[in-house]
Amino acid sequence: MSDEIIYRLAEHASILADWTDAADRSQRVSVDALRNILEALGYACDTQKRAEDSLGALAAVGPSRQPGFVTCDVGTPITLNVEEDHGRLVYEDGTRQDVRLQHNEPNQAILAPIAQPGYHVIELGDRALTLAVAPQRCFTLADAAQGEKLWGLAVQLYGLPRKGDDGIGDTAALALLARSSATNGADAVAISPTHALFAARPDMFSPYAPSNRLLLNPLLADPGSVFERPDIEAAAQIFSAEAPQAERLIDWPRAAKQKMALLRKLFEVFSSRPDNDALVRDFAGFRQAGGKLLESHARFEAIHAEIAAQDPFNADWRTWPAEFSAPDARAVADCAAAHARDVTFHIFLQWLADRAFGAAQFAARDAGMRLGLIADLAVGMAPGGSYTWAYRQDVLSGLTVGAPPDLFNAHGQNWGLTTFSPTGLAERDFRPFIDTLRAAMRHAGGIRIDHILGLNRLWVVPEGQGAGEGAYLSYPFRDLLRLVRLESTRARAIVIGEDLGTVPPGFRSILSESGIAGLDVLWFSRDKDGFADPRQWRHDAVAMTTTHDLPTIAGWWCGADIAFRAKHGLLSNERGEEADRAADRTGLWRAIIEAEVATAPPPSEEEASTVVDDAIAFVASSAAPLVLLPLEDLLGLEEQPNVPGTIDTHPNWRRRYPIAASGIFEAPNVAARVRALNQRRRA
Repeated sequence: MSDEIIYRLAEHASILADWTDAADRSQRVSVDALRNILEALGYACDTQKRAEDSLGALAAVGPSRQPGFVTCDVGTPITLNVEEDHGRLVYEDGTRQDVRLQHNEPNQAILAPIAQPGYHVIELGDRALTLAVAPQRCFTLADAAQGEKLWGLAVQLYGLPRKGDDGIGDTAALALLARSSATNGADAVAISPTHALFAARPDMFSPYAPSNRLLLNPLLADPGSVFERPDIEAAAQIFSAEAPQAERLIDWPRAAKQKMALLRKLFEVFSSRPDNDALVRDFAGFRQAGGKLLESHARFEAIHAEIAAQDPFNADWRTWPAEFSAPDARAVADCAAAHARDVTFHIFLQWLADRAFGAAQFAARDAGMRLGLIADLAVGMAPGGSYTWAYRQDVLSGLTVGAPPDLFNAHGQNWGLTTFSPTGLAERDFRPFIDTLRAAMRHAGGIRIDHILGLNRLWVVPEGQGAGEGAYLSYPFRDLLRLVRLESTRARAIVIGEDLGTVPPGFRSILSESGIAGLDVLWFSRDKDGFADPRQWRHDAVAMTTTHDLPTIAGWWCGADIAFRAKHGLLSNERGEEADRAADRTGLWRAIIEAEVATAPPPSEEEASTVVDDAIAFVASSAAPLVLLPLEDLLGLEEQPNVPGTIDTHPNWRRRYPIAASGIFEAPNVAARVRALNQRRRA
């Protein structure tokens, strides 16, 4: 079989066989890697004949086919592959208008621009097309800030302590922090992902590997947001052991077991309420509105609990008994009926979580924040989770996503996650993507899209193989961008795109045109002379000192991150890294002085607190419309929440902050840093 046909097939399947890496070097994907990816996408190519048949089938689906869902821009003529010369436009608000279409060539018509954003329908004879008409830009930081420079905190919600939180940070702690942050001048609290995980496997606690991105993690919900104190106290009487909230690291299995026991008891109390009770009616309405998505997730959780009781380490429906592998199977319905109360309990958990996060956002906005919560939308989901179980036609199968080898990771990354399939999105009129955006924006004034590069292309890897065996798969970038703009405007929610990594040429400019803010992180914000003056950073990006995957200021200055990675064999050249860090410390301090933040000689490696103060003031001087300061840096901590490439050697996603949410701003060093933040942002 010739290599040429594999490369041609890859091109038609939107796989980029040729690409440019982070060092600006041209790369070509091997034929074997392309063949494995094509097979996973459903394009048989193990023989010349099958490859030719796959190529013919792809070529037959040409541009002449008119999909039933079209994205377009406000004020721009709309090209449709239709024969009709007239139709009826039905606006989202129900208004109807007869329209004429102009034909420039056979089977292609031009519809005059539509000025009103929304999901409209054009009726053409006996068929109808949905037109998603997007505004030119998102609801932006400029819209929210009205000319002022804002700041906020970035917080790992699970690690935010409060008295009586059962060992896991929750929405009550979040509301406390939001109120105190607003009092001290903040306008936002960006939080780690809150997606639904696996209730039966509390040891799978990475917020970036969810079971379902459209639903919530009930372990993060405060029952006090919904229930009165007597109900909660009645449920809490089941506990006699000492609560684990004083521990510095979360013992997820232990804490989850205690929290779930409380929630189960609370469910029993709730179930005794009469049908005409206000909360019972609210719950019933929530269940009805949740439809198939909510019901299938609850069934998944109930079945998973049964299977995990026999096999505690089973967390993937693809290894379940065959009768449970399809959500519409008779055995699934029978099991759901036999465990109807458990199914209802998991719906109860989602209802409670939804109302709790709504209460936290209300508290933030009520305290005066212009944005309030900024939710984090993970790039993908676990291949064996509840979403893929119920909607497997939406997602990639046999492929996981990651990142190619780059300057920071010579071997690349395979995150072990799946995500939407480009063809699956098109076949479902982009409904999965729209629903995911709406879920993220539901109780937030903004969202951060993790690895926003994935709207354009994603590095996909055959499941079980190394990242080096992957390739870029193209996505319908313009369609996805339009939907982001439309949903952002409807929700009045800002959009931040994590645009770090191997960025295609022109990508950031396109995001900027759409009103999506990029991300400028101190460690990467450099020019030819070293660390760039923050006053020259992007005017359309969010500025940060660091992220959850990178060293804190204190940890970076004292080299704690290098020492940790050296200890666990994650460095290829320890001496080289230490030498580079020494030069970088000198360069950062020089930049801090040139930015008129400090005048003294550089502190020693042991004097990290001074560097934390000045680095925060340095980043606060940024031209960015919003500065998000990780709580780790506000508190001057050395440890970072996550070290990529580690599983058990580092306590990823387990650290608790050393100060309760209610007392963070009372610490003298915190108060001083906040004063500097406010002064620099106002200046």
